[in-house]
Amino acid sequence: MDELFEKMKKLIAERLAIDADKVTMEATFRQDLGADSLDTYELVFDIEEKMGISIPDEKANEFETVKDAYEYIKSQQK
Repeated sequence: MDELFEKMKKLIAERLAIDADKVTMEATFRQDLGADSLDTYELVFDIEEKMGISIPDEKANEFETVKDAYEYIKSQQK
């Protein structure tokens, strides 16, 4: 995988206190990774801070899988 995914994988694993191997593109935040609404809010905040982007709440609410978040972040990095 690319550098962005590796950064996200590390960040998600740290925030959710899970094994990084569980973080795949297909993994859902709530079901597969066990995130609740507070976890997802904090995760979005961490991503914004570490990746230097802004994620509107309505967009963040659409992130079901790691791939959803990845594709949005990738689209914001130019």
